[in-house]
Amino acid sequence: MALDALILGLLDLRPMTGYDLKKAFDGTVAHFWSADQSQIYRTLTRLEQDGLVDVRVVPQAGRPDRREHRLTDGGRTRLTEWLRSPLPDEKPREPFLGKLFFVGREGDPELVRALLAERRDSAHHLLATLENLPVVDGDLSARLRSATLRKGILEVQAELTWLDELEAAL
Repeated sequence: MALDALILGLLDLRPMTGYDLKKAFDGTVAHFWSADQSQIYRTLTRLEQDGLVDVRVVPQAGRPDRREHRLTDGGRTRLTEWLRSPLPDEKPREPFLGKLFFVGREGDPELVRALLAERRDSAHHLLATLENLPVVDGDLSARLRSATLRKGILEVQAELTWLDELEAAL
């Protein structure tokens, strides 16, 4: 349901095509949710079948028609229900931590260094991406969107600090 709700939320901001939604995911909520193009299109199809979004075909000269998705009243109601529902219990899954937990059994310090270096590179890349996302100011909604970005940046910075500490300890 979370992907459905996030798509409904993004469509509540403005009508979008599936391609626009992928760009919106990558440019606004990438620090806490990812979705590939096929997931987005599958979800849009289901949301349309459920009557939660409408599609308006916008003709374009020399290019394929745009299929803009808009929230219906039912979609707005579903989004509101999701926003008012209790948070589900989150069960974290961290493949990196799973590898780190067991990598010592190999007895190979180079394997540990490589694992930590890979994670550090990934964290630096994510931090650069997040720091390039626009911070918006304005109404409560805009400030809350920026607050989620700030949390993502702080989490990556904390991970980099932890990686420094771990490498120093090892």
